[in-house]
Amino acid sequence: MTPAARVAAAIDILDAIAAGAPAEQALTRWGRGARYAGAGDRAAVRDHVYDALRRWRSLARLGGAETGRGRMLGALRAAGVDPASIFGARGHAPAPLTDAESAHLSQPPAMTEAEALDCPDWLLPDLRDSLGAEFAPVMAALQSRAPVFLRANLARGDRAAAAAALEAEDIATRPSPLADTALEVMSGARRLRQSRTFAAGLVELQDAASQAVLAGLSLPPGLRVLDLCAGGGGKALALAAHRGVAVWAHDADPARMTDLPARAARAGVEIRQTARPEAQAPFDLVLADVPCSGSGSWRRDPEGKWRLTPERLDGLIRAQSEILDRAAGLTVPGGRLVHVTCSLLERENTGQVVGFLERHPRWQVQMQSRWTPLQGCDGFHLAVLTHAIG
Repeated sequence: MTPAARVAAAIDILDAIAAGAPAEQALTRWGRGARYAGAGDRAAVRDHVYDALRRWRSLARLGGAETGRGRMLGALRAAGVDPASIFGARGHAPAPLTDAESAHLSQPPAMTEAEALDCPDWLLPDLRDSLGAEFAPVMAALQSRAPVFLRANLARGDRAAAAAALEAEDIATRPSPLADTALEVMSGARRLRQSRTFAAGLVELQDAASQAVLAGLSLPPGLRVLDLCAGGGGKALALAAHRGVAVWAHDADPARMTDLPARAARAGVEIRQTARPEAQAPFDLVLADVPCSGSGSWRRDPEGKWRLTPERLDGLIRAQSEILDRAAGLTVPGGRLVHVTCSLLERENTGQVVGFLERHPRWQVQMQSRWTPLQGCDGFHLAVLTHAIG
């Protein structure tokens, strides 16, 4: 495919997304009908689509229309590429620029702050209150692609050994200061899943802040740990990599854990899945990585930013409170409850901790930490709560 044909494909996919199709579904549907597209073409089209999702509002303003065509015009303009070199070119290119489009592209467009920062209007007040002076820089950081991070699997070796194994396969990494298991991939990211290092379980894909959440926890041998909202099991795998720690994993939707046995086998660790953790309670440590807005990881899931609604957020906050209450009942007296979100919103973070302490006065905060994309990672919030004995 020519560069122009890739842009034309992205336009069609973006129009399907705007009409309500999930991004992955729209990409899959295009891929099935584009047998001529090679791996490089598919990757390039996917990058176009996700770059446009990250800057959904600002690119439409730059391009002059709330359409796939308008957004790709805006993307080229933002990248300093003359749209006329793509639109109307040979090789299945989009139609040439109209006079109206040319006129729009010749002038700087007016944008509101929310448009320029690709922020939903209804969320702007909450995000500004939550982030303070960091609001604009954080929102700007979310407009770009996220770096790729790996977790060195301590059950197979340390970070240096993992980095050396990757280097032997021409995958370059550098250590992250956020966690002593974290490696940032500098080149070769697309080859990771096919690498021998990955197949041997030396590394797992995991954001550096997600690793930092666990890095500060004391995990002595003999500890009984429950990952209450395990999802795909990334944090359960990291916990189980610590020698002598017994880990149980639970999720309200067991289908999310379908791949966990295979991942655990590759990593060389044991994770016990449970449909009813109350039967194995109490636990010394309960990890509640609760469902949330995902606002801290919008670089990886930009579609989530535009699909979120006030009603959906209110429902998530209610569910978070219920999960924390359940987690408290699963924790041994004197144990720890670790509350985690990948959210930037204080309503989901400190606000939830305050509400929990009001409902459970015998608990106290041991520590709280926050990470944002300004540190190069996803946005995360951590609260470690302890239960008084007696």
